[in-house]
Amino acid sequence: MRRTLRGVFPYLIPVIFLVALFFAFQMGSLPPAEFTFSNGTEPQTVDPPKATGAPEGRIIDAIFEGLYRKLPDPTDPNDLVPMPALAESCDISDDLKTYTFHIRPGVEWTNGEPLTAYDWTFSWQRFLHPESGTQYAYQLWYIKNARRYTEEGSLKVGDKAEVELADRPDEAQMYPRGTIVSGIVRKIDSYEIEEKQSNGEMKKVTRRAYTVDCVPVKDGQPQWDGPTKQRVFYKKGVPEAELKKYKDPERAMYVLLDFAEVGIKAPDESTLVVELESPTPYFLELVSFYPMHAVNRTCIETHGYPNWTKPENIVTIGPYRLKDRRIRDRIRLVKNPTYWNADTVHLESVDVLAVQSETTQLNMYMSGELDWATVIPNTVLDVLKERDAKKQEDPKRKGERDELLIAPMLSTYFYRVNTTRPPLDNPKVRQALNLAIDKQEIVDYVTRGGQIPAGSLVPPGITGYEGPPTEAYNPEKARELLAEAGFPDGEGMRPIQILYNTSEGHKNIAEVIQQQWKRNLHIDVQLRNVEWGVYLTEVRELNYDVARAGWIGDYPDPNTFLDMFVTDGENNQTGWSNKEYDTFIDEARSEADPQQRFETLRDAEEILVDEMPILPIYFYVSINMVRPYVKNFNANLQDIHPLQVMEIDEELRKKVLEWEGLE
Repeated sequence: MRRTLRGVFPYLIPVIFLVALFFAFQMGSLPPAEFTFSNGTEPQTVDPPKATGAPEGRIIDAIFEGLYRKLPDPTDPNDLVPMPALAESCDISDDLKTYTFHIRPGVEWTNGEPLTAYDWTFSWQRFLHPESGTQYAYQLWYIKNARRYTEEGSLKVGDKAEVELADRPDEAQMYPRGTIVSGIVRKIDSYEIEEKQSNGEMKKVTRRAYTVDCVPVKDGQPQWDGPTKQRVFYKKGVPEAELKKYKDPERAMYVLLDFAEVGIKAPDESTLVVELESPTPYFLELVSFYPMHAVNRTCIETHGYPNWTKPENIVTIGPYRLKDRRIRDRIRLVKNPTYWNADTVHLESVDVLAVQSETTQLNMYMSGELDWATVIPNTVLDVLKERDAKKQEDPKRKGERDELLIAPMLSTYFYRVNTTRPPLDNPKVRQALNLAIDKQEIVDYVTRGGQIPAGSLVPPGITGYEGPPTEAYNPEKARELLAEAGFPDGEGMRPIQILYNTSEGHKNIAEVIQQQWKRNLHIDVQLRNVEWGVYLTEVRELNYDVARAGWIGDYPDPNTFLDMFVTDGENNQTGWSNKEYDTFIDEARSEADPQQRFETLRDAEEILVDEMPILPIYFYVSINMVRPYVKNFNANLQDIHPLQVMEIDEELRKKVLEWEGLE
């Protein structure tokens, strides 16, 4: 029997009261914000290159900005397109490999410093530096020599190098950096050592000693035609016994390709020139992506990480400022009066709530405490659809926009598999796990929002691309594969643990898959639920068997999904490696013909779905609850909703709250 909200409310009233009381106590005397939304989990950081999820991205996009910004297309508000932001324009060369950005004049950071092209040479050098900790460095590897700058072991004899000496004011802080020495690499000696990792495991790593012909520096610039002096630099870890064979070796923090060799140049304060390795049709999409937003050098060098991101220290440049942050409660954003496009920003203040529980989000929305709920319990979707339909029968509310917004989304829900752990290192075991999941059951009875069962990684909706054929649910074949792997009827198979971050939806899906694997494969399956920050660490350090994951396309191209899984990719996080797959991804990077490029990416995806380092579950739809008085909230494939374009219809707001007894 279908339940209505009228029937549910008596049970929710005590919960709603307690939630309201809690948040009223937390906020104290702070007046309500003009607009409030739930952001799910507590954001781990607001430092652009260190961020990795939607909770962080929503805030970073509000307080920082890129050369371009994704905004609704004026001709189709449901489509997001890159539009000039901190760059007022861009010239693209005929060979499509050189982008010349013209920095918007008169723009200031919140500390009053003028914005210049040098903010990008600093920000992107920091982004690409191996110490940055970003999982998105590969997104800028389309730039000439960017990958070689990120990867420490890429230096070759004859390369120009930048050496950072181990004399930082604080060695634990990346900025201010130590003394920079420039020179030509003449010799590289490599040493294999055992080094303890953050998870306590020992791992073989390579440490090197570099013989460098160093050149003098004048006005901050290396004088490559000047006299040279040969010096030896080594990074911590080179065995002491080996160091004895060098004369006066000097410890260095890093020995990297000279950043001047990277295709990121600022010939003056107003111009940024970016040279790519090959034509990249979605490059403007990349420079709109929040990890590539500019950051303020003075702020970072003054306060260090993470202190520079505290509300009392942070310097930003976006449409909003970070005024206040209360851990496990909310972030208060206020309109930035010095934003270059401040006249188009309508909301004066925004509260971003850290509410993990889907039920709590719904309760707060229904009680008028939220204007936008980003996650809704799947169990009440039918009831909410019925609620929207009934509003149309009310003469006062007929024609009012639906509050439950469900739309197609360029995103995939999948499970990562730790391919370094037996028996999951066997492709047949992974294939068996995949074929034993009834994905139709999951979308019909768990998610219930119109999601589509997934057999591959790249979702539908990308014009011109069609993924490889995949196999559907087949428990009989799954058992055969498991037997071929040495585990007939599950015998001898150790327990498999599913890791997921705190969410009612993730929990429900994991429980169904747990039951399906037990029923179809006769294996023991355990569930492990952890908070978002712990989850990110465990997955990054491969401390899991199978882990829940999701990926929203950063741009409308299959590459945004597929290039994650190259060998040692920061977002790979499965331990899987396939040289042929890597080759296909590399070939696609430099392929100019669009059709051939898509065929190459399809070949790569075929390898991925054959070896199954991931288990695709379903293709998402976006599900949001948004008050009808919120203007300019439009569904789109990436489920990105810029705060600066939203607006409140105050007259309608008052009426809606009165009609619902909330005013």
